[in-house]
Amino acid sequence: MIELNAAEIAAITGGELIGPAAQGTGFAVTSATTDSREATQGSLFIAKPGENSDGHLFVGAAFDQGAQLALVERPVTDDAGNLFPAVMVPDVVLAMGAMAAEIIRRLRENGELTVIGITGSAGKTTTKDLLAGVLASAGPTVAPVGSYNGEVGLPLTVFTADCDTRYLVMEMGATGIGHIRYLADIVKPDIGVVLFVGSAHAGEFGGVENIAVAKGELVEALPATGTAILNADDVRVAAMASRTQAPVLYFTSSPEEAHGTKNAVRAVDTGTDAEGRPVFTLLLPDGGRYGIRSGLIGAHHTANLLAAAAAAYAAGIPGEQIAAGLNGRAAASRWRMERTDRADGVTVINDAYNANPESMRAALRTLAELGRERRTWAVLGEMLELGDDSVTEHDAIGRYAVRLNISKLIVVGTGARAMHTGAVMEGSWGDESTFVETAEDAERILEESLAPGDIVLFKSSNGAALRFLGDRIALTSAPLTSTDSAVPPVRTDGTGGDTK
Repeated sequence: MIELNAAEIAAITGGELIGPAAQGTGFAVTSATTDSREATQGSLFIAKPGENSDGHLFVGAAFDQGAQLALVERPVTDDAGNLFPAVMVPDVVLAMGAMAAEIIRRLRENGELTVIGITGSAGKTTTKDLLAGVLASAGPTVAPVGSYNGEVGLPLTVFTADCDTRYLVMEMGATGIGHIRYLADIVKPDIGVVLFVGSAHAGEFGGVENIAVAKGELVEALPATGTAILNADDVRVAAMASRTQAPVLYFTSSPEEAHGTKNAVRAVDTGTDAEGRPVFTLLLPDGGRYGIRSGLIGAHHTANLLAAAAAAYAAGIPGEQIAAGLNGRAAASRWRMERTDRADGVTVINDAYNANPESMRAALRTLAELGRERRTWAVLGEMLELGDDSVTEHDAIGRYAVRLNISKLIVVGTGARAMHTGAVMEGSWGDESTFVETAEDAERILEESLAPGDIVLFKSSNGAALRFLGDRIALTSAPLTSTDSAVPPVRTDGTGGDTK
């Protein structure tokens, strides 16, 4: 984080200096956090009110850890009744946004900075990780931890940038119209990537068309000198070309004549290897051709790979460097088609960080492909925030699992029960499909029934928490190999959660 002192923060946020900070000297900070446990010497502690707790209760703990200054909505005193040095504002989240915007302004003023925003109904985190990996070979790159993509997570990511940062990759989520516009106003992206518009969180948005309106706010925010990266294979995303003043670069797995999109990054000769990893030939607009063999699992990741390649190309990265950065790169964030091969021969695929009808089908297709000669298990939980379509969509997923000949289906939780009903109505019989109320019930079945050679998929929305069951099952036997990368600690400050 670039250094800011208390007076500067007050000026940026329109806040009031209180406690010792009111003296107007010192109190420079070089990092910022909403988690008191992460405070270090020279930190700004942001006392964010939350659904389950209030950061103001932890101001003292943050100062014990070395915090230099607090950003608060009300005065906070120590045990002796002395005010902690702080900047007091009406809304700390809005203040975070104002600070992030000023930091972006100063970074651009200091040197060359390219900001890339990524949005879509799914795939944002994977695409962000892929792109950050490619860009890191070209210059200092900052990208979010996990799924920091909202009004808190985005500023926290900006706060980690410094004057050496060359590329800033921002994941942008939303729960309604206007949210992405707010985020884009903060970071003013040079390149905007829209992956696809699906039915995830349709209940919150009031329908899929409103999701398209919200996602398109990213390309509306681009300058004429920027680049909009659009998925030509999604009609709603492709239509966003009319909403931006920036030049458009498409990405697609379709032949050129399918969409008439000559300015496109393409995948041809697409397929998957024996481990379910995408393989294809990458075609760039400059005529470059490169073989790609991904470290990700699932054919659906081809679109994410193309989006990352297109964004890197728009940022001026040479084709050879793009291909080298994508080849073999596995998931960098947890619970995204995370594969563990247990010592007893059971394979666990944990994709239970997020779920919507489109990603659920993609995961089931991957399970079916990997399990052609194995017994397959799908442990599925609720897809949240589908609104009035929830029962219909869950029913359809159960039927889809039967059509793919998934050997065993375990549906977890009342909200997902329609999956089991759909499977039964589609022709599941006996114990091919089972409904259970809790993850613990599912765990007992798996512990009793999994056999060497079986492959089991865990998939649900974040709130259904099946990712933790997947972890337990993966660790039941010491793993032979795993695609799990370095795992960050679980945060409790509300900046993560389902991507939208």
